[in-house]
Amino acid sequence: MGEATTEDWIELRLGNRRDWAEQLATFVFDGWEADFDAGQYVTLAKPIDGSLIQRHYSIASRPGDPLELYLTIVPEGALTPYLFAMEPGDHLLCWPGPRGKFTLDKVPDARDLWLVGTGTGLAPFLSMLRDGKVWQRFEHVVLVHSVRFGEDLGYRAEIEEMAEKSAGRLRYVPATSREGSDGAIEGRITVALDDGRLEAMAGLSLTATESQVMLCGNPAMLEDMKTRLESRGMLIHRKFRPGCVHMEKYW
Repeated sequence: MGEATTEDWIELRLGNRRDWAEQLATFVFDGWEADFDAGQYVTLAKPIDGSLIQRHYSIASRPGDPLELYLTIVPEGALTPYLFAMEPGDHLLCWPGPRGKFTLDKVPDARDLWLVGTGTGLAPFLSMLRDGKVWQRFEHVVLVHSVRFGEDLGYRAEIEEMAEKSAGRLRYVPATSREGSDGAIEGRITVALDDGRLEAMAGLSLTATESQVMLCGNPAMLEDMKTRLESRGMLIHRKFRPGCVHMEKYW
């Protein structure tokens, strides 16, 4: 956290917000014009009780567009309650540069790219799809978005429109673990992978020879998926040991 000094930080202004559900919202800020790669994150901060509270948030916007963040509130959290209390015109601090290496340039070439996210772990994948560079390297992209309830499937209409315009190259697989939802897999995506529903809905197989997989979100999901993918010979990608799996934990 550190001392409450704002030197070297810049000030952002909340331009607008969209509330998808009671604890889920999109925030669009003015004032941040840094170059970044899709998949990176930004650091926000606020002086609170003599300390500068800092937290990292993945960027959902396309590079060059206003900074867009897709967030869920953590009621006991240090910063998100303040963010969710913000209204357009309110200000907070931001580190001037982007951070993070969860980017496409770290991913080896393959025929298919699987983007698997839980909750707001959708954000970096949304940035990648909006950016469009993904189509220069992969024939197919499967976006798997796992949430608890149907109302938590933020950006669903936008993603479905992308898929419709992609001529079959983008496969969208929504999943809800706590209730059924039209057009979505019901239950955990790890179970859907085990019983074949995940690949059936995508119309593609997850294989070490044809697929690269990016996982983002709940650490429990990441570990469970990692175990299942390892059983298929799909290992974590390392600098000196190329693999198929790339992960970004959200807490």
